[in-house]
Amino acid sequence: MAWTARTIIQNGRAIPFEEASIHPLAVGLAYGAAVFEGIRAYMNPATGRLSVFRLEEHLVRLDQGIKFMRFDDAPSRDVLRQGVMDAIKANQPDDDCYIRLQVHIESRGTMATTGTVGWVCAAIPRERSTKRETGLAAGVSSWVRIADNTMPARIKATANYHAGRIATQQAKADGYDTPILLTREGKVSETAGACLFMVRDGVVITPARDSDILESVTRDTVLELARENGFTTQERRADRTELYVADEVFVCGTGQELLPVTSVDRLAVGDGKPGAITLRLQAAYESVVRGTTDAHAEWRTPVV
Repeated sequence: MAWTARTIIQNGRAIPFEEASIHPLAVGLAYGAAVFEGIRAYMNPATGRLSVFRLEEHLVRLDQGIKFMRFDDAPSRDVLRQGVMDAIKANQPDDDCYIRLQVHIESRGTMATTGTVGWVCAAIPRERSTKRETGLAAGVSSWVRIADNTMPARIKATANYHAGRIATQQAKADGYDTPILLTREGKVSETAGACLFMVRDGVVITPARDSDILESVTRDTVLELARENGFTTQERRADRTELYVADEVFVCGTGQELLPVTSVDRLAVGDGKPGAITLRLQAAYESVVRGTTDAHAEWRTPVV
């Protein structure tokens, strides 16, 4: 049985998990004025100790979101870093944990209000996807990915996820596990909550940053691991039909980790099974996040 979260950090104070609250008319809730990070801490099976994966990179991206949202007197990176550590230690998890770090407007006001700023950090259990070994069935959505000059996807704002929620509901109603969204120009972007990769002739390809993607920490990790494992990588625009002729397709993100896609629009990807390169990268990712390899120790922040 998974461990249970008992404590949450709200504005730097540890309180019972179920007692965290903001006013129903707070601007963060009423107008979606919030940015967040999903972060994971992984247990090393040999030492039984947790490490937070790529914490600094997540904090940098959160800072970028805070700047873009023009929040007043937002908490510092040092305060938020300590909040992550406090949330984990307060709950004493005996296994991996998922961390939700969110900064929002907690006062009432208009859609243009920029303060008062509050924040919360939760460390909670999160089960891994049941599709980790069998693969996802994906469908290209009729909904289009939000554009940078509309609601920039590189800012990890809670409001952005409304677009992904709509596409996900449609995908599930149509019998798929997840949607794949295209840009307004008809190029591949990403899924509703994860970045997308494909493999063609041994080359690991992912849509470029100008494809309305989230500038994902996990995407960056996979690109680095792919190069270290001897694969050529490309960050470029990709056509929808490339999904149909690709040898392999997979998605990645902090929440989803690294999951194979075995069909797109009910067309099998490759032989319809998780591909060899996907599985190799999945194993490399597992090793580096848990610290069962000495590689990239700088990506792991021990919980002490």
